[in-house]
Amino acid sequence: SLPKRVLVEDLQAYVEDQLDNQEISTKAYNYMKYNSWEKIEAWISTMASANPSLVSKQVIGTTFEGRSMTVLKIGKQSSSTKPAIFLDCGIHAREWISPAFCQWFVKEALETYGSDAQMTSLLDQMDVIVLPVFNIDGYAYTWSNNRMWRKTRSRRPSSSCVGADPNRNFDAGWCTTGASSNPCSDTYCGSKPESEMEVKAVADYIRLNHSNIKAYLTVHSYSQLLLFPYSYTFQLAAHHSELLQVAEGAAKALRSLYGTRYTSGPGAATIYPAAGGSDDWAYDLGVKYSYTFELRDTGRYGFLLPESQIKPTCMETMLAVKYIAAHVLENLY
Repeated sequence: SLPKRVLVEDLQAYVEDQLDNQEISTKAYNYMKYNSWEKIEAWISTMASANPSLVSKQVIGTTFEGRSMTVLKIGKQSSSTKPAIFLDCGIHAREWISPAFCQWFVKEALETYGSDAQMTSLLDQMDVIVLPVFNIDGYAYTWSNNRMWRKTRSRRPSSSCVGADPNRNFDAGWCTTGASSNPCSDTYCGSKPESEMEVKAVADYIRLNHSNIKAYLTVHSYSQLLLFPYSYTFQLAAHHSELLQVAEGAAKALRSLYGTRYTSGPGAATIYPAAGGSDDWAYDLGVKYSYTFELRDTGRYGFLLPESQIKPTCMETMLAVKYIAAHVLENLY
């Protein structure tokens, strides 16, 4: 039998300890705490209205439960279409550090534009399209009902089980490996590719704008990995060596701040084979720089990363994202 060790004796204690950041924020919005969907939704509107020269917002779809999916496009306004990076967070509901990073990214971009040379040149020449929470229904459910929920909240007449895994629902080797056809499974691939409204909304948006979307970055937790295609096959991607080189450079930049170690590589070989992922789908569509981040930690807290780690996690991850963005900007195709 496999040797095993208990990592978490008392899960409830971890759930309670997670909201451990007692720092009082002078601003109305606290980036060092986990924020509910209601707060994030209000924040999205505020960001757009407070920074009209750098931010515009667009509703790209609606969730199963009727919530609006809004992207923030960040960048200096231009009369011509600029190359863009698409960044999404919160595909999996329980991975709370992920949406926290998208919020941090927006804050940093707006606060450092004009003073940080790298951020300024990035936003002058490119747009970053941020989807702060991909799986909004699931995220709301982790706040109200079940902290460990992962999937969407869609319902089908044929099953009493709820939701599909949005990161198994994209049309990339759909449901062939590392996904389940059982609606009750956490990795249920859905009834067909893009059966989930949220997945279809994102896929439609990227298809519509794919001629100018040059990079696709999706943020998950946990494991401290920087992954790139493929996950649905062990075959190497056409741009494997460049993708690996950029991932290793980004991981090195990330490590420079606190010494946090990330492992880079193709999804299938680095973590596990899994079909229907957004990064593989974007890459096959022609978005060359397609990366999945698995943020802190490596399992001590897992999905219940304490709030005291939000700031260091986001700061180090910013370095990796900026590294990738700089490479994309220098290698437009």
